[in-house]
Amino acid sequence: MSVLSSFVWSVADTLRGPYSEAEYGSVILPFTVLRRLECVMEPHREVMAEIVTQYSGEQQRRTHLKIRTRTEDNAGLSFWTTSDYTLEKALQDPDNLAENLIDYVSGFSANLDVFKSFGFESVIKVLEERNRLAQVVQHFEKIDLSPEAVSNADMGDLFENLIYRFAESANDGAGQFYTPRDVVRLLVDLVYAEDTDALRDRGTVRSIYDPTVGTGGMLTVADEHLHSLNPDASIALFGQEINSRTYAICKADLLIKGQDPSNVRQGDTLVEDRFEDRRFDYVLSNPPFGTDWKAVEAEVKNEHARGGQGRFAPGLPAVGDAAMLFLLHVAAKMRDVDETGRGGRAGIVLNGSPLFNGGAGSGPSEIRGHMLENDLVEAIVALPNDMFYNTGIATYLWILTNSKSEERRGTVQLIDATALGTKMRKSIGSKRMEISDQNREDIVRAFAGTQDEEASVQVPVKTFSNRDFAYWTVAVERPLQLRFQCTPEAIAAVSEQKSLANVDGLAEALESFGDEIYLNRETFNKDLGSHLKSCGVDLSAAQRKKLWQTIGVHDETADYCRATSGKNKGEIEPDPALRDTENVPFGWGGYPKTHEALRETVEAYFDAEVKPHVHDAWIDWEKTKTGYEIPFTRQFYTYEPPRPLDEIDADLERVVGEIMTLLREVEA
Repeated sequence: MSVLSSFVWSVADTLRGPYSEAEYGSVILPFTVLRRLECVMEPHREVMAEIVTQYSGEQQRRTHLKIRTRTEDNAGLSFWTTSDYTLEKALQDPDNLAENLIDYVSGFSANLDVFKSFGFESVIKVLEERNRLAQVVQHFEKIDLSPEAVSNADMGDLFENLIYRFAESANDGAGQFYTPRDVVRLLVDLVYAEDTDALRDRGTVRSIYDPTVGTGGMLTVADEHLHSLNPDASIALFGQEINSRTYAICKADLLIKGQDPSNVRQGDTLVEDRFEDRRFDYVLSNPPFGTDWKAVEAEVKNEHARGGQGRFAPGLPAVGDAAMLFLLHVAAKMRDVDETGRGGRAGIVLNGSPLFNGGAGSGPSEIRGHMLENDLVEAIVALPNDMFYNTGIATYLWILTNSKSEERRGTVQLIDATALGTKMRKSIGSKRMEISDQNREDIVRAFAGTQDEEASVQVPVKTFSNRDFAYWTVAVERPLQLRFQCTPEAIAAVSEQKSLANVDGLAEALESFGDEIYLNRETFNKDLGSHLKSCGVDLSAAQRKKLWQTIGVHDETADYCRATSGKNKGEIEPDPALRDTENVPFGWGGYPKTHEALRETVEAYFDAEVKPHVHDAWIDWEKTKTGYEIPFTRQFYTYEPPRPLDEIDADLERVVGEIMTLLREVEA
């Protein structure tokens, strides 16, 4: 594949000069698609011409062409061209080469409108203006992209490799378009793992959807793997893509496979779900890492506020990272559970932040809570670092389903595959590691619970209850105790307060009040109020509050400050500066892992863990929030004790000795 990709990309030598590197892809990608289509059509040209002549309607032509070209291994062609041209034939009339190519592309059936997305007619004209058209056409005419020479899966790899090169040359975030095939195969295997037996049944019909479809690589792998389990299975592929070029490639690729081209639609998945009324058997996605959603903030928030009906109703992440929006979308697109108990399954590639970002009550925590409380998360697999082309950060595969088997219900499986990667002989961008076929089998066995205990490789697996990741964040209050004294420092601080600085006579009145120490707020306010009145200083209620807040300092020997009005009159006031929070896990101390056990669990935790250290603290129950966090790394952390001091000293002496030897050599 790398050889073929390099050969295709070598046309860049022809473009160099009249074109900048950033423009190479705009020429190479559409010509690669055109050559692939031409090679696929080549054996069927006579049949195609016969049907085009015999039938005038698009639907009639599509139906008859598909029937006439269908084989055991191919669903048949569902596209055609009314033009007689090929690249070779167009080259035979060099004076009209541009017109011939435009005629060729314009003759394609209406369902093959992908060249509009490439702006291909403009590409042809610019190539002609820059005197490079004939050379480019000659280059591509020599490449054999027939299905016999290049399989659909390899063609998908080729498209994505070219896009990677194009984006890399343009310094344009290549990895967002290119999902490594080893990752895709692992994701597909995990999504299918629980359904393998059912997929082998006769009459199997399944739908597969990718909301960030790119060039369709995930759909291709999923389609081929399912057909390897059941060659007679009927599979419908669906995808949505925001980028016009990758959308065009995906649509052409699915057409070649005999899929319905209307099943690939262009648009921003977060703004508009182009398959709003459909749910799918399988959903696969690798959304771009670290992409913000500022540009679509209004639309997303509107859907979030749609009375619990929208995809994003459970919560919203920070605007800087859209990963959890895609997670919610993927979960929402799984088909409903039917009367037989079969529902939908999904797999999505995410970075580490969706596991833990945001505290209790935040949007991300609420989204995790939605996923866990609805028992949608089946497993999370940690991949080795350096698996992707544009980042070396930690990545995870989330496996979702709304129809868990009996033994998996209420649980989440965490699989640590970080040590299973195989180092690549040559890195591609940031990708230095890959999952080998053996690694993939080991991970899938760990997921399925069929690991051989005597095998040389044991993949670490732990199973948790959904509520193991739930906790309450509790506000712990301590009493407000203040000492008051009108020292020069306190008076200076009052003068710096915006609401007090311009009060006439206030500083002078405070200076004449004296420096007596008060340990009771009510007494201090009463005496100071009388003094200010005698000095002709009049303060509003808000200013009086700001005054004692500025002068007062914490003192544990002072009297408790108590509310003087309102529903809490007479009760001890909390000190905001001393407020603390405690995270209390569901099930702490052996109490039930239920929301109803909040009070008894938290009170027991408070009595055991807080009261012994701060006897006068109390819980503000109104501030209690429920949170969810999946501390993946912590669950697999292995403590490694530091080396003995004697060993460290020996190393230091050795290094010092080497340095001294080098210094003596320099002096000599």
